[in-house]
Amino acid sequence: MASRFPQRDAMSFVIRGLSPEPFRPLFALDAAALAARNIRRVVADADRGFPCRVTLQDAQQGEPLLLLPYLHHDVAGPYRASGPIYVREAALHIHAAEYHDTLPPSFPRRLLSLRAYDEDGLMRDAEVVEGANASPHLQRLLDAPGVAYLHVHNARPGCYACRVDPG
Repeated sequence: MASRFPQRDAMSFVIRGLSPEPFRPLFALDAAALAARNIRRVVADADRGFPCRVTLQDAQQGEPLLLLPYLHHDVAGPYRASGPIYVREAALHIHAAEYHDTLPPSFPRRLLSLRAYDEDGLMRDAEVVEGANASPHLQRLLDAPGVAYLHVHNARPGCYACRVDPG
């Protein structure tokens, strides 16, 4: 009997940032309209600590961003989840970041929580790793039976970083 989960090549994964499309109109809103949506306009006060979920890079000091709630795991069931994310204004003029078999620049400096989910959005495994060493852990989780995709979170603040799919 053939498996529902095809065998994958080692070190074959894709890390994607969020599409900038849903965020474009938000930057045109005034403070009151943003507040009504629980969104805040912020300016990065350091070159670190403001990871954009579109570019998967940290904003530079002085860059404008939005801090907003985002439904990152839109599944029916107990693992449905949302949380705060940053989006850089500069990200609105590019396509979402995509990294094949390599880590985004925002990973190496962070402690990461890797969460493995099946096709129904149920968590199958999880691990906390140093970002610089995340590649083999991503691959191990993706290769586990029944795992369809991963979510990466910044472990200390707990916020969503990105999704990882088999390559």
